[in-house]
Amino acid sequence: MTTKRQRFVPQGLLSRLFQEAAEAWKHQDYQQSIETLERAAKLDPANAGIQLDLGRAYGMRYDYSGADRCLEKAVRIAARTPETLAEAGRRCQEFGSAEMARRYFERAAQEKGAPAEVFVALAEINERHARLEEATQLAERALELDASHPPARLVRARLDRLSGRLRLDAACVRALLNSDSGDPWLRARGWYELGEILDRLARYDEALEAFLEAKALVRPAASHHGATLRRIQARVREMEESITASALERWAAAAEALGPLRRFAILCGHPRSGTTLLEQVLDSHPGVMTAEETHILHDEAYLPLSRGFPAEASLLEVLDSAPVSRLRQSRENYFRFTELFLGRTLDDRTLVDKNPALNVLIPAAARIFPEAKFLIALRDPRDVCLSCFMQPLAPNPVSSAYLSLEGTVTQFLSVMSFWRVLLPRLRNPFLEVRYEELVDDLEGVSRRALEFLGIAWDDRVMRFDEHARSKQLRSPSYAEVSKPVSRRAVGRWQNYRRHLEPYVARLEPMMRTLGYA
Repeated sequence: MTTKRQRFVPQGLLSRLFQEAAEAWKHQDYQQSIETLERAAKLDPANAGIQLDLGRAYGMRYDYSGADRCLEKAVRIAARTPETLAEAGRRCQEFGSAEMARRYFERAAQEKGAPAEVFVALAEINERHARLEEATQLAERALELDASHPPARLVRARLDRLSGRLRLDAACVRALLNSDSGDPWLRARGWYELGEILDRLARYDEALEAFLEAKALVRPAASHHGATLRRIQARVREMEESITASALERWAAAAEALGPLRRFAILCGHPRSGTTLLEQVLDSHPGVMTAEETHILHDEAYLPLSRGFPAEASLLEVLDSAPVSRLRQSRENYFRFTELFLGRTLDDRTLVDKNPALNVLIPAAARIFPEAKFLIALRDPRDVCLSCFMQPLAPNPVSSAYLSLEGTVTQFLSVMSFWRVLLPRLRNPFLEVRYEELVDDLEGVSRRALEFLGIAWDDRVMRFDEHARSKQLRSPSYAEVSKPVSRRAVGRWQNYRRHLEPYVARLEPMMRTLGYA
């Protein structure tokens, strides 16, 4: 049943409320933002768009029951049911609830007139669960609705590659690239996919050319991110100077004031260094819960401490100025929101927060969580840089570094140099885990990591790939970690030696430092 829209609500009033809600959210006043949207919803109760926005807002604050209530209301009052169900699914994807998204997309798929996009979304969800056959069937349904649908072509191509049908996949991708799709990001993803196929076919020079075609399409949309990336890298250099051993010692000595202390570890390192593989091994243990690449530590633990400081304030200034009461609140926020996000309580399990982006937030983690242990993933820098360069990442400040091999090397050195400078100053326990050793000796390295965390051995970690197939993974490495461990990616850089050679001299000092020279 569709509620008739009220037409007498002044559009200017609604616009003003939307602006107020956006401003409140920008200033981290999330409750005020939600209350403002609720006022707008009462003024225009038949406006499905407001309910969709409210659902997203509640979801971003980990109130999934509140999100579901608003999204369901949007569906009830909307005239276009399949489209609204699909939009509700997309809002769930925005706030990271894959299970809620799946439910809405499945309902949309059952409606008459469901668009191809719905089946593409369901195919991608099944792909992330390593259910390739089901995903392929859904991609086929999308193509039955629209044989030229570019996203469906791309998903089908990727599924063919993941299933080993490389030549068929290459033909499908080339059809996408020859289409008249006006979406440069979609065409770029097609070139990335073709690069992966050519790499698997050992046609490495052609693969690199395909990746370069992808970069050329992405570069215009990423151009404005360059200045932000440079500021991030400058801030990292500033932290190398300001986060001294004495500051870290001072924070460690304040641990008792922040109690009770928790069983907590952070798994980081540069992206594409094996963090996802190690995380899935650990998550297979019944005594461990892992959080995969969330923003909770940054957004809910660190950002509240920075409120009221100018943008140029140093990390040291923010952390040194934080009173015990606010540090305790940050800790409480972090663990509460993480449990809400995961849908489980920690109880007596060890929480491992896996996110390569946390590498440059190690000082903040050491201040807020003095009990934290750090697992740092290491891998041959040449393989790391090549893998980052090959990833089809949407434009953002960090991914903009990967638009060239030179930029990729610069970003790698920024991140890993910071860790190596910080390492001798850090008072928290840490363990470096090499990807190459993990794939060569899964049991031995897993035992060492669990012992470091103070956790007894459990044979289930050796079946991590079965565990990975039981959940949706957020990392770009989702396809690799749902399979048994393999050495296929070790030394992959040698296939591209000629292209990497101009940058190896810059990497050599770090290679020696990390033991890869």
